[in-house]
Amino acid sequence: MRRLAAIALVIAAPFLMGQREPVLVPEVSQSRVEVRQGFTGANLLLYGAVIDPAGSRSRTEYDIVVVLKGPTEPIRMREKERIAGVWMNAGSTDFRSAPSFFAVASSSPIEEIVEPRTAAIYELGTEFIQLSPTGLIEPEEQARFASGLVELRERLGLYKEDPQGVRISEGVLYQARIELPSNVTTGEYTAETFAIANGRVLASATADIEVVKVGLEGRVVYAAQRWSLFYGLGAIMLSLGMGWLAGRLFSRS
Repeated sequence: MRRLAAIALVIAAPFLMGQREPVLVPEVSQSRVEVRQGFTGANLLLYGAVIDPAGSRSRTEYDIVVVLKGPTEPIRMREKERIAGVWMNAGSTDFRSAPSFFAVASSSPIEEIVEPRTAAIYELGTEFIQLSPTGLIEPEEQARFASGLVELRERLGLYKEDPQGVRISEGVLYQARIELPSNVTTGEYTAETFAIANGRVLASATADIEVVKVGLEGRVVYAAQRWSLFYGLGAIMLSLGMGWLAGRLFSRS
C-alpha cells in the first residue's frame, strides 16, 4: 500500500504543484522487433495520450510529432567527380554520429508547427539531423555532404518524413505508423514524442524499441561479439580451407 501511495503521489505531484504543462503517455505496438531470415520489414504503431492538467480534454489544441531514431554510427561520405571521362573520388568527409534510421511523423507539416530554430533543437526533420562532422570543413561543403547523405538514405528507405503521419482523436489520443524496411540496422531505437502548441514544445516523452537478429543469423552475430578472437580465427581457417579445397578440385580437372 505504501508503494502504491508513493506512485500515486509522484503522478499527482505536478498537478498539486500547479503544473500547467501537458503530460505525454507514449506506447509502442512492438518494443522488440525480431529480424529473421527473410525479414521483409515491420510496421510499428506508436500511440498514446496527451493528459492536460486542466483535465483529459483541454481547450488547447496540440500538434504531435514523433521522431524514431536508430543507433548512430560513424560514416564517411565520398564525392565523385568525372575527370577525363573517368569517375574519381574528389573529396570526402566523416560524420561521427549519423543515425542508421531516422523517421519523422507529424500531425501537420513541421514548418507550420514550429520555427526552424526550434525544429533544429529537437531534430524535427531530416534537414535538422545533427550529424557531428569531424575535422575542419567549410559550412557550405558540410551542408552539401549532409544533404547527399540524407538523399542517399532516403532512397534506401532509411530516412523519411510524413507530414500527415499522426492522427489525433478527441484532442487527447494520437497514433502514428512508421515502417521499418528490411535493410534496417539492429540495435536500440528511440521513439521520442513531442506535444507542441503555439510554436512551443510543451512536453516530450520517450519509448525504447529493440531490433535484434534471431535464429541462425542471431547466433552468428552473438558469437562474433562474444568470442570475437575465436570467430576471426575460425573465419580465417574456413577461408583457407575453402581455398585449398577449390585448388585441389581445379587441379584435378
